[in-house]
Amino acid sequence: MDTSTDSPDAGPAGRAPASAPLLDLADPRTGRLRGTLEPARAERVTAAVTAARGALPAWRGLTPRERERRLDALADLVEEYQEAYAERERAGTGKPLAEALGEVRQVADLFRFYAGAARAGSAPAAGRYVPGHESWVRWEPVGVIAAVVPWNYPLLMAAWRCAPALAAGNTVVVKPAETTPDSVALLAEHARQALGEGVLADLPGDRTTGRLLVAAAVDMIAFTGSAAAGAEVAALAGGRRTSLELGGNSPVLILPDAPAHTWADLAAACTYNAGQSCAAPARVITLAENHDQVVAELTAALAARQAGRDFGPLNNPDQAARYDRIVAASGAKYSVAAPGRTDGLWRPARLLAELPDDDPAVLAEVFGPLLTVQRAAGLQEALALADGVPQALAASVWTSDLAAGLDLAARLNAGEAWLNCHLVQSAELPHGGRGASGSGTDLSALALHEYQRPKTVTARLGRPL
Repeated sequence: MDTSTDSPDAGPAGRAPASAPLLDLADPRTGRLRGTLEPARAERVTAAVTAARGALPAWRGLTPRERERRLDALADLVEEYQEAYAERERAGTGKPLAEALGEVRQVADLFRFYAGAARAGSAPAAGRYVPGHESWVRWEPVGVIAAVVPWNYPLLMAAWRCAPALAAGNTVVVKPAETTPDSVALLAEHARQALGEGVLADLPGDRTTGRLLVAAAVDMIAFTGSAAAGAEVAALAGGRRTSLELGGNSPVLILPDAPAHTWADLAAACTYNAGQSCAAPARVITLAENHDQVVAELTAALAARQAGRDFGPLNNPDQAARYDRIVAASGAKYSVAAPGRTDGLWRPARLLAELPDDDPAVLAEVFGPLLTVQRAAGLQEALALADGVPQALAASVWTSDLAAGLDLAARLNAGEAWLNCHLVQSAELPHGGRGASGSGTDLSALALHEYQRPKTVTARLGRPL
């Protein structure tokens, strides 16, 4: 995500003051102060990592069955207090209640999924691959994980990182974004009850806090944020293992035979979480023959999605100012804003069309309720436009021709491709990017291996026959 609040500080590691001024926490719905936050500095960072290191032997030594039981207990607490989680999410993000509750329930489901996955590890079958020797593979935890998560999905992104890491036998120190510490703090509190001290701890703070955590004595860094911040994290990692989810700029290929539900579904996906999703639909690409229809249909569909009624505000003033700059700099000849609130951090859905292929709104991850529409001369040009940005996280194709849609989905350079839908995800299905969108896998059983190391063990049995 291209924001100013999801990356470590650019200052030299280890030179942060022992304490820092309190940070104001504002409600993005109203702009009013809702509290303050003391950002963690070196002493607190070291204490959290030391506690995680101390808890590691006991946690990794548990049987998968016992880890499953404890992770299920944490899921129970998330479900029991789902209204409290939802209100904390809303305070920091401004999400509508239905969105917040839905995401909290996804978090409980994720912890349950990985609780079970911990007992179903995969490895090459044991066998005698060398005469007279028996070999097998052990999957071992990496150790202490530093998870730095963004403000767009504070609790859900924490769960995406923490649930598989914990299930694999690691301990985790998670740093939420400075504007959204609330729900992760509650998760850490419940983790102490369900998992034990030091197994999962939160470390609230700002970009300096994040930089200190990344530079601390952790074994792996799991980061979700901007490409620039991801490069900084990789440099600070110094050869340590990383998993980097660095945002997207998703193409949407709409063919002339797109089904009738295309417009409403795309408008809903574009405005979900006010468009502040890495995999949100962003760049609509049409053929010449259906360009005008797409513009008309999407204009009408977005007009039915109103800021303040159907979706929430942008998260913070920096993000709102960045969104405004991109819109103002666009050379689009067609720019239409839907009805809805425009005060404070509220921004209505917007459609930009008749714009150059190198327009700022096309090349940047806008991270707001905005769609651009580009015209292609044919399918080959449509694919070239789709793959013409550095990010390659997600994409979608909309057509009534199943065979053609599956072919295009296979040819798109994206870690996740949808056909006649967008933003449809499940704990069972992997999610990850390519190119400037980062590396590594979230979700699915595959994510367990992000936080594990294989060890081959071979035993000599005696004289071969």
